[in-house]
Amino acid sequence: MQVFGPSHLHGAQSINAPHANRAAANPPRPSSVSGGDQLEISEAAQLALSLGDVPDIREDRVSQIRQAIANGTYETEGRLSAALDALLDEIA
Repeated sequence: MQVFGPSHLHGAQSINAPHANRAAANPPRPSSVSGGDQLEISEAAQLALSLGDVPDIREDRVSQIRQAIANGTYETEGRLSAALDALLDEIA
């Protein structure tokens, strides 16, 4: 583009440089391309996607624990000890 000063205006001009290689703009496609796109999802991504299918509350487990509490068999000495150990490990 040439600039002749503020009194001379030009119309629209091409933005392509004069030295651009026009043959390189459209490279030939390799003949081995099958023409379709392909997407591969990692195992970690597949696991993350499957976590959305797991319900937030496991109703069957809640029902079992409620029944055990009602029977008085849920709060065993071993469970209390394990819970206290886990709490102390978390605090320390």
